[in-house]
Amino acid sequence: MRNTVPAVTALFWVTKLLTTAMGETASDFLVKTIDPVVVVGGAFGLFAAALGLQFAVRRYIPWVYWSAVLMVAVFGTMVADVLHVELGVPYLVSTLVFAVVLTAVFALWYRTQRTLSVHRIDTPARQGFYWSAVLVTFALGTAVGDLTATTLGLGYFASALLFGILFAIPGIAYRWWGFGATAAFWTAYVLTRPFGASLSDGLAVSHARGGMALGTGPVSLVLFAAIVVCVAVLTVRGRAAAGPAVDAPAAAGL
Repeated sequence: MRNTVPAVTALFWVTKLLTTAMGETASDFLVKTIDPVVVVGGAFGLFAAALGLQFAVRRYIPWVYWSAVLMVAVFGTMVADVLHVELGVPYLVSTLVFAVVLTAVFALWYRTQRTLSVHRIDTPARQGFYWSAVLVTFALGTAVGDLTATTLGLGYFASALLFGILFAIPGIAYRWWGFGATAAFWTAYVLTRPFGASLSDGLAVSHARGGMALGTGPVSLVLFAAIVVCVAVLTVRGRAAAGPAVDAPAAAGL
């Protein structure tokens, strides 16, 4: 099995932020438009199908990988929202719980695989740990973003600014201060969720809630279009990097 996740590039982070942003607005739009029980069940089905397809492939395929990430974003948001809205769990409590769960995932991952590197997601076990971590980071990021925006009263755009600054710090620390690449990646990965979600909420929600009132539906459609463009570019770049297919016997001079 080859590495089944993408290289960490600038376009990777752009696409990741777009998926986190769309996960927030698409979840809100669907839950408020369709019966919540039906939409959560449907989202789980699509999430399971996308993740199953990702586990079935033997290498990184952009549209397969990013479909799985997008469905994790939508379903992960719903999980965090159900805990707060339906079960009444405070955002601070869910933030702490998800942080503990993520720590446990990383601890078990490292204990069994001796690495947390995203450059070596090349076995079924590592895929399992990777996607477990991804799912928990989305739920954790959702709880953290809502905690700062609503519970602490910062509002969506102030929260987006805060998390945007925090998101940049691991990359700066990695390039200039010798911060470990793996630690920098996962720290930034967690922060993309509240960063993107706070920004999309600020664009979508009503003026009364401190937003621009563009609507969760229209914002989701624009974000989805941007994701499609990014994935198309990633696909073209991947094919160009792989080069033209070479016939093995011809290459061997046979």
